[in-house]
Amino acid sequence: MREGEHGKFDYDRPLSVGKVKSFYGNFAVMARAYAYILSLGGEGLKEASQNAVLNANYIFHLKGTYGIPHDRICMHECIVNPGELEDYGIHTADIAKALIDFGYHPPTIYFPLIVHEAMMIEPTESESRETLDAFIDAMKQIAKLAKEDPERIHQMPLTTPVGRPDEVAAARNPIVKCEW
Repeated sequence: MREGEHGKFDYDRPLSVGKVKSFYGNFAVMARAYAYILSLGGEGLKEASQNAVLNANYIFHLKGTYGIPHDRICMHECIVNPGELEDYGIHTADIAKALIDFGYHPPTIYFPLIVHEAMMIEPTESESRETLDAFIDAMKQIAKLAKEDPERIHQMPLTTPVGRPDEVAAARNPIVKCEW
């Protein structure tokens, strides 16, 4: 970074710990994030943030179908868990795998660690009400299927080239080489 309008890196600080690491992250990711922020402008960034918070709170329509461990207004992410679906032997990983068959990339699972069977759903600021409703509908369909046919949920995903791998075996016996 050049000295000027946007600042500079100053390593000549005798009372600091000094340069911690010479690498400041992936430049392309930083450039895209910066370009996105600049393209929105101050008011646009504020509106995007408000939409992200609104969308995360809209996910509370899952209340009653899934467990809501923190039943209060959230910020840009909503935490849910299987709730009563655990009585049917359904866990967070089962729901995440089932979402693949419904056309959704699974959200972050088992995080935050302080929430049992956590599923962190982070809808972006650009999600429309229709896409949020479709996601909520898919989650409700998964819950219904979990109660009617839990074994089918345990087999999902069924529509992918590779079904459900044995993740425990993969963790215990990793294959970390490629023999071509």
